[in-house]
Amino acid sequence: MSRIEILNLAGLRHDNRRPYELRACAFTLAAHPQADGSAGATQGLTHVQASVYGPREPRQRSGAAHDHAVVSVEVGVAPWAQGAFGRGKSRGDKRLVEIAAAIRQTFEPVIQLQLYPRSEIAIHVQVLQADGGILPTAINAVTLALIDAGVALLDYVAAVSVGLHLKQALLDLSAPEESDLPALVVASLPSSGKVTLAQMETRLHVDRFEDMLRLGVDACAVIKGEMERVVKAHTRSVVERMGAATVVAQPQD
Repeated sequence: MSRIEILNLAGLRHDNRRPYELRACAFTLAAHPQADGSAGATQGLTHVQASVYGPREPRQRSGAAHDHAVVSVEVGVAPWAQGAFGRGKSRGDKRLVEIAAAIRQTFEPVIQLQLYPRSEIAIHVQVLQADGGILPTAINAVTLALIDAGVALLDYVAAVSVGLHLKQALLDLSAPEESDLPALVVASLPSSGKVTLAQMETRLHVDRFEDMLRLGVDACAVIKGEMERVVKAHTRSVVERMGAATVVAQPQD
């Protein structure tokens, strides 16, 4: 039996969202200046930071490929976030390894790896706050971090979770909803509608799966729009700073 009321009589969820309503989201670029590219993504109360190092020479030459780059992913959880995500999480934890593998599998077909032969693109993900949707939030943060690093992508990758309550699909699940509902994580390339990840841990009827997948792809397009807005604003500010620096550097007559 559910520990929360998934939908009340007014058709609202426990956090007063409608079934197809996304949580409030916020994205930032250049969140970690020491990395080649970095970004933060906040969706609801879930906050994830991603850092990208490379393309660079692989730390282990045995793992290098002569005709393309290799992608490595590590996922960690901040100590203060472990209460919501599960206690005692470390980088070797099975759940974190699964999230890292899903992120790598999501981005390998999207990064133009052939442009970076004999190199490595290292992605580090840190969960700072956890309240459901950790994998899709991490994927959105990684997309922006790769863009910030100047890594060539075929398209933005946007991700969202979709749950099913009786016959009603719900978008962008919180932690209580994730624990009670069958869920699907969808990552897609919004420009083409292609799906690069569809991950679920419970069985669904094929008709329900198709509806949820379609809903997830539509939601990814909305998230991509917000991500693109942030990238354009960041790029505009960088260009303005470069222009101001050029003016200051010009010699006086």
